[in-house]
Amino acid sequence: MKFQHQDVKQAISEGLLSFPVTDFDANGRFDAESYRQRLEWFISHEISAVFVAGGTGEFFNLSVDEFREIVRLAVKIVDGKLPVIASAGLSVEAGSQYARIAEEEGADGILLMPPYLTECPQDGLVSYARQICEATSISVIYYNRGNGVMTPSSVNRLAEACPNLVGLKDGKGDMQALNRIIKTVGDRLAYVGGVPTAEIIAEAYLAVGVNTYSSAVFNFVPDMAVTFYKALRAGDSETVRRISREFFLPFVALRDHKSGYAVSLIKAGTEIIGRPSGSVRAPLEMPNDAEIRALKELVEVAKR
Repeated sequence: MKFQHQDVKQAISEGLLSFPVTDFDANGRFDAESYRQRLEWFISHEISAVFVAGGTGEFFNLSVDEFREIVRLAVKIVDGKLPVIASAGLSVEAGSQYARIAEEEGADGILLMPPYLTECPQDGLVSYARQICEATSISVIYYNRGNGVMTPSSVNRLAEACPNLVGLKDGKGDMQALNRIIKTVGDRLAYVGGVPTAEIIAEAYLAVGVNTYSSAVFNFVPDMAVTFYKALRAGDSETVRRISREFFLPFVALRDHKSGYAVSLIKAGTEIIGRPSGSVRAPLEMPNDAEIRALKELVEVAKR
């Protein structure tokens, strides 16, 4: 760990956040060399933090050994230039194990994913997150999504109980609920937009005080992703509208063809630009030929 809690909080408060895919070879095994090259390419762009083995990185499809190798490699490649945030989740025991591994391998924080499967009461969610926060000394960002969505009072209780909780990533896209959390908890936490293809509601995020978001499309159109983010922050509404109309709206329509395409299309995009990352693992599926052709057209649009 090279970045303290306040450093991580600051890093995720401003600037574009990158979530690299995880590279697999032709046999579906983790491809360390391809991943190393991907990370080197990522940090050559204007980003403020690197989130490895996250949702786009198929956290739920990785073995513990793969997770450890990914975090170790990321810390080595990034080499203190930016905070490295890994992931944790599933059960309290598994989440605590992932958090400890991330800390052992030198990560600066974890993105705490929702618990597995069943719907959860609010007291249970707070207990789940608190126990995993207490399992590590590095920074924690809570992912408010799926069956792990907390109310404002629950987020506030967690923030009061856990000094290493530095941020909340919104994965729901409910601006009223998010605004209530921000107004209740205030600047105790940093807030990150985290719905799939977050750019599509980036203006709404900005309106409630969320200055940054995770960009999955950065994996294959990084220059356009940075241009969009800068235009958003500069108030260049014309550029924001143009890129949204020409790229993000048709991309979201393509993404909605099948569940899981928020990840699968990103991996297909890396292949299109000559930086292949292999196929997704089951239960996800790769796009069909017609969908890949449509994605290629969008990549060409992004180059203009």
